[in-house]
Amino acid sequence: MSLFQTDSWSAAIFTGEWTPAEGGDAPVVSPATGAELGRAGFANARDVSAAAERAAAVQRDWANTSFEERAAILRRAGTLLEENAEEIMGWLRSESGAAQGMAGFQVHVAAAECFEAAALASQPYGEVLRTGKPRLSFARQVPAGVVGVIAPFNVPLILSIRSVAPALAVGNSVLLKPDPRTAISGGAVLAEVFRQAGVPDGVLQVLPGGLEAGEQLVADPNVRVISFTGSTAAGRKVGEAAGRHLKRAHLELGGNSPLVVLDDVDLDAAVATGAWGSFLHQGQICMTSGRHLVHERVADEYVERLAAKANALPVGNPDQSEVALGPVIDAGQRDKIHSMVASTVDAGATLAAGGTYEQLYYRPTVLDRLSMDSPAFADEVFGPVAPVMRFSSLDDLADIAKASPYGLSLGILTSNPMRGMQIADRIPSGIVHINDQTVDDEAVAPFGGVGDSGTGSRFGGTRANLEAFTETQWVTMQADVASYPF
Repeated sequence: MSLFQTDSWSAAIFTGEWTPAEGGDAPVVSPATGAELGRAGFANARDVSAAAERAAAVQRDWANTSFEERAAILRRAGTLLEENAEEIMGWLRSESGAAQGMAGFQVHVAAAECFEAAALASQPYGEVLRTGKPRLSFARQVPAGVVGVIAPFNVPLILSIRSVAPALAVGNSVLLKPDPRTAISGGAVLAEVFRQAGVPDGVLQVLPGGLEAGEQLVADPNVRVISFTGSTAAGRKVGEAAGRHLKRAHLELGGNSPLVVLDDVDLDAAVATGAWGSFLHQGQICMTSGRHLVHERVADEYVERLAAKANALPVGNPDQSEVALGPVIDAGQRDKIHSMVASTVDAGATLAAGGTYEQLYYRPTVLDRLSMDSPAFADEVFGPVAPVMRFSSLDDLADIAKASPYGLSLGILTSNPMRGMQIADRIPSGIVHINDQTVDDEAVAPFGGVGDSGTGSRFGGTRANLEAFTETQWVTMQADVASYPF
């Protein structure tokens, strides 16, 4: 049985039920074929304003729902994701270009986010404080109110639900604005899953839209917290706007994550790890291994093997065959990738593999002998590109790694994990993986970056989620009304 019929979400936004969007509609297009898969609603500012008012009106009742009921709803949502995995994976393949493995990973993590959020609903939410007066003093975490979630196209299911599920669990209502390019796998899927799980009308609303909708979501007085995942440039604007309205913005932004390859590592394992870190999901992941920092003693062989690996990877339509890489999301993203590759080669880098495309299928690319200011090394490519730079000493390595303003994820490959930890201590990063590549995500782990990669760990795990989507309230109680001298 299908999770939903196509005509349920056609030209509609989700307000508790599927309703026409005042902002009109937009095509849902397959990047693999260019075919129109349907038309999703496209919210404007008035759609968002009306949704925020509805969300505020029902939020208190949802917060007063017992934690057992909220937890049960979230568990049902996780089960529905698992039961409808094949259908959801199909949308992830056709709408976002995800290969089969990446689509399956998203569904797995999305279900885990729901189950973890169900456990969050029953966690202790306060602490008893010492006080100098004869009274009870305590702090408690109360729901923030209405949470606005702005999610991107690249990993649409995970990057939506990792904020939606915990925000609902602790008693908030949620307005989700998915990228209109992935309005189904990043929006409509969750609308139907949570509706069928039992979330009351208006508590979760899904509003695909563009800049106008996003600006209204940040500015609307009914929305108290913004959870944004996207580019650093867009995140700066969201953070600035949220600051003007004195509301919190949790920003998970871009990355240019280094993968360090020391000279004591098994090269076959290192090459396979490096290829996965750079080419998974066409490199369209914030944690992608964007800079391969390789010791000069093994660099030539590493590049040769990585290039051979890249040349052997199958690229194609993930709906038609088992491929390693599908299409990038659209022509604009493809052209940005190719421009960065071409300008890097023009600046003196060596093209060891790839650098070509057909339609939206970009070949996995290996670039060697880059300089610090090479475009594909200095900036986030967001494509299937592995730039390699050599280092000669650990001091040299630390200087190269720290030169980037980003600080999301760090991978270190070495036969000596303690040596890896010493290196990690010298490179600012929100995430560190010793003897693994830079891409990973678990619902139980805090996630976030430093520097231009965002405002720290605001997603994942009990503590980060509780802090992200609640306000701290100080409460005192005493037996009698206090007396004062006037």
